[in-house]
Amino acid sequence: MAIDMAIDTKYQTEGYATGGGRNGIAGLASGQLTVTMASPPALGGDGKGHNPEELFAMGYAACFLSAMHAVARMEKLGDVPEDAKVTATVGIGPRGDGGFGIAVKLAVSLPGLDRAVAQKIVERGHFVCPYSDATKGNIDVDLSLV
Repeated sequence: MAIDMAIDTKYQTEGYATGGGRNGIAGLASGQLTVTMASPPALGGDGKGHNPEELFAMGYAACFLSAMHAVARMEKLGDVPEDAKVTATVGIGPRGDGGFGIAVKLAVSLPGLDRAVAQKIVERGHFVCPYSDATKGNIDVDLSLV
């Protein structure tokens, strides 16, 4: 089933969750990844599994790093170093208006690059990253070059 969106979809994947959601099983329809889910102790769970925030943090970090590689190449800003690292910290907590919300901190390390060039790569990466686009205006994203 193709996704009907306002983009020219080049790739799509399908995931699922069973059981209790945060306390159950999640995986990919392809069968290539299955994860036991468990709420963290801070949210009343036993922490004997993974949670959506962990998976989101890994996905956002990987996507953001890829976006920086793409913009550095496309905009001729140089090469993103092999030891570049994006650390995504994802927090969850109650919103003032009810329900729950998340916040993200992205700490980017681009060793060996001139700071001005590195900052440009980070800013442009944030512009083209689909995770950054999806979260724009919805959650707080604190972006820093470390």
